[in-house]
Amino acid sequence: MPDPISWSYALPYFLGALLGGYLLGSIPFGLLLTRLTGAGDLRKIGSGNIGATNVLRTGRKGIAALTLLGDAGKGAVAVLIAAHWGPDMVVFAALGAFLGHLFPVWLKFRGGKGVATYLGILIAVAWPGALVFAVVWLAVAFLTRYSSLAALTATVAAVIFLFFFARLQWAELFLVLTALSWAKHWRNIARLASGTESKIGAAS
Repeated sequence: MPDPISWSYALPYFLGALLGGYLLGSIPFGLLLTRLTGAGDLRKIGSGNIGATNVLRTGRKGIAALTLLGDAGKGAVAVLIAAHWGPDMVVFAALGAFLGHLFPVWLKFRGGKGVATYLGILIAVAWPGALVFAVVWLAVAFLTRYSSLAALTATVAAVIFLFFFARLQWAELFLVLTALSWAKHWRNIARLASGTESKIGAAS
């Protein structure tokens, strides 16, 4: 692409990256895997969420792990493909993949909360930030047994790390992704505030 950017020239490419990322991100691995393995409709189990945490409530640990890998992988793949055309394309592809997971067209825009996809994008963009995310998530989850609180805290820690130790473009991208993730977690935040949030390993 030309430098400085000619928006009239670049816009179709950015929109293509956004759409391509969205289509990858909208693949509902949790729903597909639970149906294929006979675990039923994930949207009618536990919290109704399509992510790995809710898959775990089916008792299928292996399927939950595959869901985690799939949801993280689709974010990473979107970024790695877009990276061939530069960092600006990465931003649009990453945003598209995240929005695809949160609001998949195939599920009437009712998707997951984006934690695994967030992590997959982070691994592909700035892997040291992913290590920070993982360490904070594990520490908070171990101390509190709240998966949601661990995820919310880890996203903030990742953004702070990126602002100090990575390019500003990545920090700004993940600030947006963090805001979106927090918005999708609003029910969890309300339950955390009221003391009614489910803990890891507790019955849903």
